[in-house]
Amino acid sequence: MRHRCYPSDTFDDEWALIEPLLPVPACDTPKGGRPEKHPRREVVDAIRYVVDTGCKWRALPKDFPPWRTCYGFMARWAACGVVGQIRDRLRKRIRREMGRAPGAVATVIDSQSVKAAETVGKDSRGYDGAKKINGRKRHLVVDTKGLPLFVMVTPADMTDRDAAKEVLFRLRLMHPEITIAWADSAYAGKLVTWAKTHLGLTLKTVSRPKDASGFVVLPRRWVVERSLAWIMHARRHARDYERLIQHSESLITWAAITIMTRRITRRTSRRSGQPTSREATRD
Repeated sequence: MRHRCYPSDTFDDEWALIEPLLPVPACDTPKGGRPEKHPRREVVDAIRYVVDTGCKWRALPKDFPPWRTCYGFMARWAACGVVGQIRDRLRKRIRREMGRAPGAVATVIDSQSVKAAETVGKDSRGYDGAKKINGRKRHLVVDTKGLPLFVMVTPADMTDRDAAKEVLFRLRLMHPEITIAWADSAYAGKLVTWAKTHLGLTLKTVSRPKDASGFVVLPRRWVVERSLAWIMHARRHARDYERLIQHSESLITWAAITIMTRRITRRTSRRSGQPTSREATRD
């Protein structure tokens, strides 16, 4: 096992949360398969390192497994929905610890346009005329505590209303317990009626006060805006570098997973092999 020295490395109790949620290795299934050469914890640490620092996959430090191995695990877990399942399990645990029901009933939705790097193809990028940004748009749905439920990435030229139909439809299938969603005025109009008629979902818009000047904290909307700010702390998400949209969605979810595992374990976490403050003082 490698020595853990990076801020993005998993703590022991963080790994105890993540490990049971990963799929069973192929060698342990009835069909069988080749044993995995590298510990999964090192692979997860490598993925979190890329998300946190924003480095290229090929620039992974040598103490991690080969970058192709780490990238391959990231891609396979994204394709089979493992990352979303980890996010949902962690969110439900946090909600239970807060004394709330595991399933969220009320949500908040918003979008964020970010510039795309040259690695993003023309077929999955666009120009957002309102924000003057050439890139992609992230559509994020969170509960009333800012915990993420769903993320979808589209070209930046797709309007919020058009993207919201797909977002809300998929959200309704995944979380049928949801009854209400708050959004900004960009989601107003026919979308409100469509959501009520076809999804049985109440969509309420929160508009900016007409006489307001400068920055104003708006009810409900600030929750999802704060969640977007949390995700932007991970440097990989300062702009979009991923060739495939599903990989962009997966790495955004990994940033949310790190936030939630740190939130669950913040009072007891300590990296393996590192002395406590008392041990360090004694030495």
